[in-house]
Amino acid sequence: MKKISILLLAAILCSCGNNNNDLTVKTHIKGLKKGTVYLKKVEDTVLVTVDSVVVNGNPSFELHSKIESPEMFYLDLDKNSTEQDRIGFFADKGITEINTTLKNFVYDAKIKGSKQQEILEQYKALISKANNRNLEIIKEKYEAQMAKDTVKYAALEKEESSSLKRKYLYTVNFALQHKDSEVAPYLALSEIYNARIDLLDTINKSLTPEVKASKYGVELDNFVKDIKEREE
Repeated sequence: MKKISILLLAAILCSCGNNNNDLTVKTHIKGLKKGTVYLKKVEDTVLVTVDSVVVNGNPSFELHSKIESPEMFYLDLDKNSTEQDRIGFFADKGITEINTTLKNFVYDAKIKGSKQQEILEQYKALISKANNRNLEIIKEKYEAQMAKDTVKYAALEKEESSSLKRKYLYTVNFALQHKDSEVAPYLALSEIYNARIDLLDTINKSLTPEVKASKYGVELDNFVKDIKEREE
């Protein structure tokens, strides 16, 4: 009887422990045989590790984290991975599935999980052409500078400025169309944080009460208030 009671207590404690992990990230990395994979998120402007797994032969594994409201998480293959080497994804409570390869860790990533991730991918598809052109402009500006072609350089600078304005307007419109998603304040903070305050405030005021109370909703509201106070 005593043995049964101990086992029952252990089961209860185990169950309670699992409930603390609101997010489960089921991951498969084809080609990965050995290494450590890290699950990270930003806390107080610092990227911190919330879970990690040592892989030894099995490329399929799970990572876990507590999560109060939908937010961005990151998957790293190395403790010191750079931004270009990590997979970013918008997670919510429940299960997120990530399938990728060791060879093309970031570019082969297929992510299935939150509705916020789906909306973020819609934004990335929308803005990808503008981002690609911006990279081309940087390259062409360098070439024009090396060739001392001031006319072409000036034209490219003008195009770069117009392209940036279009990106801001695309992002603002996208955020307003998705004011009921935590993606809206996240985009304001990560993509157009240096935009005009009236644009940021427009997004901030449009958010639904639920989104307003989320992690990024609160951060955007504080961000807008700080800018307004400095301008007064």
